[in-house]
Amino acid sequence: MGAALARAAQWTSAGSGRGTLEITPLNESLLNEIIKFVEGFSSRHPREAAFVFREPLEWRTQLGGSAFGAGYQGDGTTVESEAKSKDGQPLLLLTGSTIKVRSFDQLSYLLHIAMEKKLKEAQACLEANRDPIVNILGPGYGTVEGEDMSMLHLLDKVKKDDDPETEIKMKIFILLNQLDMQLLNSSLKHISQEVRLSPDAVNNEVNLLKHFSGKGEDTVLESLEYTSDYTFSNGCRAPPWRQMHGEICYLIIKPHDTDPLCITCSTAGVYLNGGKLKEKDDIDYERKSDIYKDIVTFLREKSAKFVENMSKQEYNFFKETASAKYYQHVEAVDAEDSSQSQKPFNYTEKNVYEKTKSSSAKSKSADSKKLEPSLKWKNIVRSVTYSKYFSDRTTSSSPESAAKCKTSEKDEISESSSETEEDEEQPERRQEGNIDLPSEYWQIQKLVKYLKGGNPTATVIALCSMKDFNLAQETCQLAIRDVGGLEVLINLLDTEEIKCQIGSLKILKEISQNSLIRHAIADLEGLQIMVKILESPDKDLKCLAAETIANVARFKRARRTVRQYGGIKKLVGLLECISVGSSALTPPQAKDFEIARCGALALWSCSKSTKNKEAILKAGGIPLLAKWLKCSHVNILTPVVGTLQECASEQSYRLAIRMEGMIEDLVKNLSSEHEELQMLCASAIFKCAEDKETRDLVRQHGGLQPLSVLLGNTQNKQLLAAVTGAIWKCAISGENVSKLQEYKTLEALVGLLTDQPDEVLVNVVGAVGECCQEHINRTIIRKCGGIPPLVKLLTGTDQALLVNVTKAVGACATEPENMM
Repeated sequence: MGAALARAAQWTSAGSGRGTLEITPLNESLLNEIIKFVEGFSSRHPREAAFVFREPLEWRTQLGGSAFGAGYQGDGTTVESEAKSKDGQPLLLLTGSTIKVRSFDQLSYLLHIAMEKKLKEAQACLEANRDPIVNILGPGYGTVEGEDMSMLHLLDKVKKDDDPETEIKMKIFILLNQLDMQLLNSSLKHISQEVRLSPDAVNNEVNLLKHFSGKGEDTVLESLEYTSDYTFSNGCRAPPWRQMHGEICYLIIKPHDTDPLCITCSTAGVYLNGGKLKEKDDIDYERKSDIYKDIVTFLREKSAKFVENMSKQEYNFFKETASAKYYQHVEAVDAEDSSQSQKPFNYTEKNVYEKTKSSSAKSKSADSKKLEPSLKWKNIVRSVTYSKYFSDRTTSSSPESAAKCKTSEKDEISESSSETEEDEEQPERRQEGNIDLPSEYWQIQKLVKYLKGGNPTATVIALCSMKDFNLAQETCQLAIRDVGGLEVLINLLDTEEIKCQIGSLKILKEISQNSLIRHAIADLEGLQIMVKILESPDKDLKCLAAETIANVARFKRARRTVRQYGGIKKLVGLLECISVGSSALTPPQAKDFEIARCGALALWSCSKSTKNKEAILKAGGIPLLAKWLKCSHVNILTPVVGTLQECASEQSYRLAIRMEGMIEDLVKNLSSEHEELQMLCASAIFKCAEDKETRDLVRQHGGLQPLSVLLGNTQNKQLLAAVTGAIWKCAISGENVSKLQEYKTLEALVGLLTDQPDEVLVNVVGAVGECCQEHINRTIIRKCGGIPPLVKLLTGTDQALLVNVTKAVGACATEPENMM
């Protein structure tokens, strides 16, 4: 919180004192966020909430002793908590109007009982404790100006301290720094809503005033100079950490009739600052005057000579003003200006802020240009070309890798043509510019920096903190990607630290739901490491690796990589865990069950490739899938059936499915309560029922009735397409058509001839066509009003649908009454 209080909050001038927080909307917003953080701390982080501060937070309170209830004791003026530290000190002590608090638990309670006074209490606390991290963790852990890497040094200090509560301190340190980033980001959003000035507008005004300034008696000013000649790419001259306040530049103005004035030009306006410091070559940034809308308005208030000479130069001045569009800066800046001037400094690059002075501007200009950081904030979410990662790695790899690459190219050419463009999955290209990034984006980027430079303990805590974010949110996923977090997470997989590997995989599993992240993981050779982890003796690691592979292997190249590095055989091996019979599992069995589930998920993703289907068959996957198909747990049945229905497109699998007795289990699960499982079973039957023996087995195991019942679920189009497909193929056998008559299936099919997508219509009309081979069914179709919709479908354009429609109409037309 120290950095945010120093940089973002708005403080009053207090002479030789410390100053107070101004009553402004920005400060109120910051205080409310801090209050919300503290009030929720105990519930979110109970262990850290009980941590006793090194030094108490002390301030003058408005609360009286009567406000405290159970758990506190004392007379009217002195109150102390029953909860004590190890050395016997009360964790909360009220003496008169002075209060001392030593833990987050007590802070949270105090804010709770303060009710409508909580804002005042928070304000008083922070005014008295300008850098609270020092009180909480001790000297040396407070606000550090300069490079962000200083946070890593502080983490190392926490780790090296002889303190049994090291991990708790590290977690608190990270949480407080996350809050810091959130507060800084909130201040930027607040400032961006009040923007009036832009760097261009200020520069135009300065150049114009310079044109009318000099030693002459009629000039408006004696001189006007910037304090720094270094200009960042967003047009600002203020150092990056002052740009967080919306500050643009600083000027030293010498009017004819007053002492030199040192002013700050910010997006909120122009005001007098504390001037240049004598001890060091810097500026006192504290505001010393009211805020004015522009420099001219400010000078009209400060210099009578300026006003007098302005009237003499009025015609020329305003002539220049018109040509330069002088008053442009009074209006709200456009989107590009506001995004450039208001977004925080890019912490992913080295801060190059140098306190450059006007006397050395030319000599420093060239060097500054080389080191100039990128401040084009609207493009802060960088569009990463992941193919570059891949090419970089390929270039630096060994001849052996190059040979592997050539093999991959040949393998790709010979890959099954059954994989469509949809299977290939192009990474989605989202609009990444000109968006308002939430505070989570910056907090995650800071955590990634901890990952890069921390020791194993710090790394684990940073991983746990990162896992607390909503990683299903795209902003969080992109934040990890943009600052190079994927490379770090994948490198952690190649360490021997089990906790680091687990933490990394938990994050990769979540963010790999994003197609851009999936492709990036494959480009960074993360799949190869995950395949290797499948052999780990640690069961949690194997589960996470398999589940992450399941997410990543949704495009052809990733599936091929899994196969080439021996992943299919290892994934099949994960199915060889326990007996399926028991429904109540012991804890060790439950863990083995989870391993099998994750393995099945990965096989499901990989089974879209023809070569992978062959690999699963060769690895002995069929008997194991058959075993798990008898399980009653839907969360493993779903990926198992998903894999089988993908593989059922191959004749060898259809034969194996029939020979292993799996048709009976597929039919049984058609009656499941879970629509996805019903859909996958129907899809598997659809493909397997190409063979007469399978069609007979579906009938013998009572599969036609549940298929007919499922025709009533017209809302789920995927399920409907699979069910109608299964009925179509089963209807090829005359014995099955007779059974379907008993279940009134044809009448239900006729009802589906309108208002359905083509993938459903193709199957419905196919089934109708097969049933029309019998005289009684041709009559049923006519009586049910099926002829007009069939004829209407002849005007369609879908080739597969037209083939089935012409067959069905032709069969119906053999009846004279139908011909009419």
